[in-house]
Amino acid sequence: MSLFNNTSKGQDNTSNKPQVNNNSFSDKLRDPGSARMQEDSSSESFNETPEKSSALFNRISWRLLPLLFVCYIIAYIDRINVGFAKLQLREVLGVNEEIFGAIYGIGAGLFFIGYFLFELPSNLIMQRVGAKFWIARIMIIWGLVTMTMIFIRSTTAFYVVRFLLGIAEAGFFPGVILYLTYWYPSKERAHTIALFYTGSVIAGIVGSPLSGAILGLHGKFGLDGWQWLFLLEGIPAVLMAVVIFIFLPNGPQKVKWLSQGEKKWIQSRLDDEIAQEKGKTKHSLSEALSSGRVWLLCLIYFLMNVGGYGYEMWMPSIIQGFSVNNYATVGLINAIPYVVAMVVMLIVGYSSDRTGERRWHIAIAAFVAAIGFAFSAYLKNPYLAMVTLTLALVGIKSTIGPFWVLGTMFLSGTAAAGGIALINSVGNLGGFVGPTLVGIVKDKTGSIGASMWFLGGALLLMGLFTLVVRANPHKKSKLIK
Repeated sequence: MSLFNNTSKGQDNTSNKPQVNNNSFSDKLRDPGSARMQEDSSSESFNETPEKSSALFNRISWRLLPLLFVCYIIAYIDRINVGFAKLQLREVLGVNEEIFGAIYGIGAGLFFIGYFLFELPSNLIMQRVGAKFWIARIMIIWGLVTMTMIFIRSTTAFYVVRFLLGIAEAGFFPGVILYLTYWYPSKERAHTIALFYTGSVIAGIVGSPLSGAILGLHGKFGLDGWQWLFLLEGIPAVLMAVVIFIFLPNGPQKVKWLSQGEKKWIQSRLDDEIAQEKGKTKHSLSEALSSGRVWLLCLIYFLMNVGGYGYEMWMPSIIQGFSVNNYATVGLINAIPYVVAMVVMLIVGYSSDRTGERRWHIAIAAFVAAIGFAFSAYLKNPYLAMVTLTLALVGIKSTIGPFWVLGTMFLSGTAAAGGIALINSVGNLGGFVGPTLVGIVKDKTGSIGASMWFLGGALLLMGLFTLVVRANPHKKSKLIK
């Protein structure tokens, strides 16, 4: 497999990654402070063994992933908490019930238009100025914009601030994906990304009951519940930005907790892999932007997000439609599908890495999601509907880890930064289409159920298009150039 090779002044010349043996998720959870790790850290040479390389990458994971994990939880809560705010927003915006679905869907989705426009330049800038500064900058601005949501009083203001929030957060997720390629080889990356991406489901598990409880503060100190929601959930991003700036390293080569022997081993393994893959991968931004395979991956990710954000932005309203009127109860019920999704996506990510297979893992998960949406469209029993909607979310989330490895197997250099950002930004336009589509269909039919067929159809197409991607990206194909 190929990997990214990103070197820039702002990254302490750290954009190199080693080859490493595939280790399990449970390995990542081992205590990094073992005597063996301390011995390796102090050594000036690194004699590779499976145990030592595993211990080295466990230590790297413990240093990096907790910080990035917390940041992503905060980011995802700030992205989707509008679904809970919707439960109180109609009167604030002053719109009729008959058109509120479309207005809310457009406003929720406008986040992704701003995200699309600014994500690619954000990733390219991060490659130059370094991860620590750029990720911290992103978090401060999105936290402040989230808090400004408390001032909206019209549909126009709602649209504008959601658009600005998308601009502010643009670059965070693809920036982290790019950052992980500085440390982990492609064989290790699927379950590393899946482990990081569990932040999105932890955000659902933690953020759902939290958001429901915060809405219950309605009227405290003169603020409505939805205002408390944006205020209290915007502050952590600003605070965490300071932590990132202090503790997140730009890359492996100048960190003090790696020995010179470990750094040389990382560099040598990277050099070996680059030499093996020379001429096979895309190195320039223009090559990435002109690759048919990259654009096919954009389409696949777009369809994933049509279903994913169509679900997440509307799920609190769907639960309220089950005659659940207590905000805290809505939040607790909304967390259930995320709990199940977290377990399954880790299993799928591990299986994908263990077998080295990506396409069928993605496609089967997408088909499972499509089935879940299809059954939820006509089930009237709220308990059975929750089971099928849980199945839909499990399928969607389980595609993430294998997808990003499939999407990063044939890019390196500047193409890595640009290609990742392009896939993520174009794909995230599905975050505009999904919620908007659900809102329009609901207003036209009077029911959210009909829109589930559209979301299921998007996931069905995603699975089919995934199977079109070549298993070996280095082979010639008449279909994808």
